[in-house]
Order: sequence, then structure tokens, then C-alpha cells
Amino acid sequence: MIRVDEQAGIWTMTLDRPDKANSLTADMLQALCGGVDAACAAEARVLILTGKGKVFSAGADLAEARAGLATSGLWEDLSGRIAAAPCLTIAALNGTLAGGAFGMALACDLRLAVPGASFFYPVMRLGFLPQPSDPGRLAALVGPARARMILMAGQKIPASEALDWGLVDRLAAPEALMADALALAEAAAGASPAHVAAIKRMVQGGS
Repeated sequence: MIRVDEQAGIWTMTLDRPDKANSLTADMLQALCGGVDAACAAEARVLILTGKGKVFSAGADLAEARAGLATSGLWEDLSGRIAAAPCLTIAALNGTLAGGAFGMALACDLRLAVPGASFFYPVMRLGFLPQPSDPGRLAALVGPARARMILMAGQKIPASEALDWGLVDRLAAPEALMADALALAEAAAGASPAHVAAIKRMVQGGS
């Protein structure tokens, strides 16, 4: 249910459970963690996350969420691995992003979305806390007040508003989403892994 493809230093991980709105199971989260580790070990220059179908991810699989997945540390583990990856990371959001899956996109360096996508993190209504790193990453992108709009007021944000807020960096037509993501990946894919990692550290404020 996680498809991994590699070509010329660009790794693409695709959530492939469209019949269930790409909702994530514990096995899928572990596979995503393993995919990130494999990409880093292979010195990937770019890692792209996307989904199959019209929804990027509805968050946790409902049955597994009820059994404890909603509060599992796997979500934070995955977003931490993505954030720490030394390559350029791109979320190519093929549709709506909800719940725990938010952490994957927030941890990426760049976010593209189709115009029909929306963004929803219903932790207030469901009685859960967000993943520990998500509020800080969200506030860094959109500011504290808008982070509260999503996390505390439970607002569903359409793609056009997400673009205005800085939650996503560009919109792309569905048929052009992956082509646009690959265009953004081109410069990094042609560089050395060390060069990509060095510039990423500089942007993040490291040496």
C-alpha cells in the first residue's frame, strides 16, 4: 500500500490505498519510515510524497485509530525522519489532507497541492492532541493565529486559502502535479548529495 519508486536520485513514495482515501495503518506508517530511511541510505537528492486517487490521506485508518493508532508515536517518528532527511523533500498533495497525515506534509521542505484539496486537522473535535512537532511547524508556516484556526477552531482550509497563508507553496492542476513536482526536483537531482544537504542545513540555520 506504499509504492516506492527511484529514478536518477529522485525517490517517490506513493500512498496507494485509494479505496480507503489513503487512510494510514500502522504497517503503512512503518513502511513510510522504512522508505525514508532507505532513501537517505541511498543518498537520494529528492524525496517526493504523494498519493493515488483524489485524496492524499484521510489520516488514520478508522479501525486502527479506535485501537490506538490515533495516538501512536509512529506519526511523530515519521514526520521527524522526513524533517531530518538531508535531501529536498516535496509533498505533492493530490487531494485533501486530514488528521495525522498532516505531519508528513508539514515536515517537507515544499508543498504542492491541487486546487480541489482542503486541509483539516480535527484534533479538537476528536479529543486528541496533535503530534508534538506539528503545532510548531504549522505556526512557523502560517503564524500562530492561523495555526489556532486549524487546530483549535477546527477549520477546514481550501487550497486557495492555504496558498495565501503559506501552508502550500504552489497549486498545480491534477494532471500536472507530478510534472510540477519533478520540475522542482530537477536542480537538486542534478547536484551531489553533499551539496543538497549543505544548502538544506544553511536554510534551516545550521552550518
